[in-house]
Amino acid sequence: MNLLDHLRRMAGNNLWSNDRLYRAVLSLQPGEFEAQRTSFFPSIKETLNHILAVDHLYLDFLQEGGVGAAAYDDFVPFDDPVELAKAQADFDRRLIAFCDGLLDADLDRRVATDRREDGMIPEKIGEILAHVLLHDIHHRGQVHAMLSGTSVAPPQLDEFLLDYDAKLREKEVERLGL
Repeated sequence: MNLLDHLRRMAGNNLWSNDRLYRAVLSLQPGEFEAQRTSFFPSIKETLNHILAVDHLYLDFLQEGGVGAAAYDDFVPFDDPVELAKAQADFDRRLIAFCDGLLDADLDRRVATDRREDGMIPEKIGEILAHVLLHDIHHRGQVHAMLSGTSVAPPQLDEFLLDYDAKLREKEVERLGL
């Protein structure tokens, strides 16, 4: 597997993992989504909104959309987990489409990233993609841990890549069109 294939696979994993995580979140009892918890962001709601806000920022960079830091600054957080889940799934499909449209040579192409007072910093597309996917994994792990203190058990999020795990993800992969 080359790097582009891996990034495409990880973009699919992002959709799948978020789908599993949001299915758990959408089963929470009233008040658990926004309840204060111990984590980097103090609630499941704030953590999931942060993931999506950063996703929008980096996809704007990758697509050279010209919105820059405002893609994060102007993000309006969702109060409703159903609407947030839908917005995340829509983003995840946009990221998959972006990755599917790349060529190997695109991974080394630099695009400007708006770092506010630090200026426009050129970064490689492949490294931006690796960063945003790692960022999402990092914060999904925090939500996963926070779910341990709720009425809903955290879902398994690492059954995506191996052939051995195919039977454990088969129905979801089919439903998601992966």
